[in-house]
Amino acid sequence: MSRDKVRNILFVMCDQLRWDYLSSAGHPHLQTPHIDALAARGVRFDRAYCQSPICGPSRMSFYTGRYMFSHGAGWNNYPLRVDEWTLGDYLRPLGMRVALAGKTHMKEDAEGMARLGLDPVSEHGVLVSECGFEPYERDDGLHPDHSADPDLPYNRYLRQKGYRGDNPWSSHANSTEGGGGETLDGWYWGHSKGAARVSDEDSETPYMTDRAIDFITEMGERPWCLHLSYIKPHWPYIAPEPYASMYGPEHMLPVQRDEREEADPHPVYAAFMRHKDSRLFRRPEARETIVPAYMGLIKQIDDQIGRLMKELERQGRLDDTMIVFTSDHGDYLGDHWLGEKDLFHEASVRIPLIVYDPRSSADTTRGSVSDALVEAIDLVPTFVEAAGGTVPAHRLEGRSLSPLIEGRKTEWRSFAVSESDYSGRDARSDLNLAPMDARCYMLRTERWKYVLHETFRPQLFDLETDPEEFTDLGADPAFEEVRAELHEKLFEWFRNRRLRVTISDEEILRRTGGADRQGILIGYWKPEDP
Repeated sequence: MSRDKVRNILFVMCDQLRWDYLSSAGHPHLQTPHIDALAARGVRFDRAYCQSPICGPSRMSFYTGRYMFSHGAGWNNYPLRVDEWTLGDYLRPLGMRVALAGKTHMKEDAEGMARLGLDPVSEHGVLVSECGFEPYERDDGLHPDHSADPDLPYNRYLRQKGYRGDNPWSSHANSTEGGGGETLDGWYWGHSKGAARVSDEDSETPYMTDRAIDFITEMGERPWCLHLSYIKPHWPYIAPEPYASMYGPEHMLPVQRDEREEADPHPVYAAFMRHKDSRLFRRPEARETIVPAYMGLIKQIDDQIGRLMKELERQGRLDDTMIVFTSDHGDYLGDHWLGEKDLFHEASVRIPLIVYDPRSSADTTRGSVSDALVEAIDLVPTFVEAAGGTVPAHRLEGRSLSPLIEGRKTEWRSFAVSESDYSGRDARSDLNLAPMDARCYMLRTERWKYVLHETFRPQLFDLETDPEEFTDLGADPAFEEVRAELHEKLFEWFRNRRLRVTISDEEILRRTGGADRQGILIGYWKPEDP
């Protein structure tokens, strides 16, 4: 079989997986041999950043190839505008079936669709509603009892396997059992030490891997792009056995926090430290309960990646399938006195990214680690190029990773950008901000991390002398020039957003001077004038 063409793309995303919780990234106790083997086949990008450290906007940037500033879907369940192109819009015309198994966190622009008379259940309407993916099986993975879909396919599956209840996703897959046989709800993180009330093979990660294998098998020799999107290791932090018992406090990475961070914190940072999840992680037993479960969920993902790779090999697909493994954002897990994500410390905004390109042109970089500053938006142009398409530079804001994957010399970006709109979080009301003022932007260069806040002073970290990000230099007069330089870089970034998306630069150049050719004469005096 020829190794000069990418026929298929397998785009694997985990939810809330930190960049440093893989053995290939240096974790000393969490062994992830199957993900590491994928890295050995391809390139591991060690400094990859999401465009927003929250599920919804991060994924909208992954799928559109555009920054949050440009696509506008700034938080979970903020609709993505109906006119935004997504991955399927680029790949389907190139002959690929583009499908989803798992989560997208997409919220459709119902108002925009109604204005255009677009029926959400029509063939095109479904694609617009599902972020451009054909929903082979969409499951956003959070199904509390009061809003669970009674016809959820995973719940139907669990009932067929003998798990009883109206919502076995909650009562079995994401709950554990007490000493008296009572059900302990996994929404309460203090229950994370117990094992899920389902077997390993019936839990969410193997189930969605089954669905991915079903899709790949059905496709046979037809080209496809499958987005396999795992909900884990996102909370509820409940793992089935044997993963629930694999790790203990002795296997955790040391917590990254320092008393200096609490001395005089930035107002926005202080407000996030007051969040319930952040306060919970201050309790001595919190990390010792939650982090081992988080690690177990990652270990389960790794085993399922191994199973998936074995199936691709069995079907002869490893020689023609590009494989990407990544995450939408990280998880603080108590680092910097915080829980959840939202802000721009490395634990939250830095993501794992591994790209395996089967083509012989990528042979020279196999097993290598790139320290280039890459971004989530780089994947759409990478996929378009791999599928034989032309990257529309007037619309896509990312850059194809192909030169880095193939070891070609190229001038790369000098900084990465991420954005946060926390208007829907308690921090905004705590600070008494209007929604438009609850925004911040990160610019990360080789050495510096600069964070611009609306209303409040900026933050600045020297990653060369303070890689742990404990010392905020945002108000230090000695670094005024550094802040001014980084502020100008961020302003330049704002000015260069791709907002003219309906016409390409090439078309503008072609049209220039065309008025004369059409007989539209402007500034002429008489016919004999040159």
